[in-house]
Amino acid sequence: MPAAQPSASPDSTVPDSTVRDSTVQEGTNASRAKGRPRSAAADLAILDATREALAELGWGGLTMGHVATRAKVAKTTLYRRWPSKNELVVDAVASLFDELEMPDLGNLRDDIEAVVAQFADLLARPETQAALLALFAEGIRDPLLHRRIREAIVDPQKRLVRQGRAAAQARGELGPDTDAESAREEVDIIFDTIAGTVEHRVLVSGEPITPEWIRRFTDLLLGPLTTG
Repeated sequence: MPAAQPSASPDSTVPDSTVRDSTVQEGTNASRAKGRPRSAAADLAILDATREALAELGWGGLTMGHVATRAKVAKTTLYRRWPSKNELVVDAVASLFDELEMPDLGNLRDDIEAVVAQFADLLARPETQAALLALFAEGIRDPLLHRRIREAIVDPQKRLVRQGRAAAQARGELGPDTDAESAREEVDIIFDTIAGTVEHRVLVSGEPITPEWIRRFTDLLLGPLTTG
């Protein structure tokens, strides 16, 4: 899937190492010390451009120069915010998942079905699929990137499970936590089950996620959670 690296890219005029060294220092020491405000519009344009370029060029073809050109910002602006391509791509993908919310619809079944439907809709987008597949493939080869994916994308989304459990416990649908470690492990398992199943169906099997499928999946998930 990754495209071949172009022989003359937008990055070729200034060595990446030179730009990175100077601009990272500028961003950390000067800009942040002075409290220079970041532009939310520029950040959004950069993240959008990153996902577009990743879908079109693949991981190997994507450069910081490509993103800067698409987002219509200077490369120094880009490096001031993200010191490396890894950090930039991870944040571009992570921002997609910020859209997910755990509702409080009055019962655990409805909450689960709603969040699964949100997740399925997000994964159905071509830009999400291209970005995730490229990022995960590269993460397999790069342990540091793999850790960054877990820290910035995977772990933050476990908040949805924690919120859903807390609401269900407050309503009396689930029992209270008796051990912090056991509760953490349960959150991990529930998250892995939901995320893994939905991602496999959408990204690997290519099967549709229908309301009926979501209901059947929720039946299987709720069985062990609400018994005993």
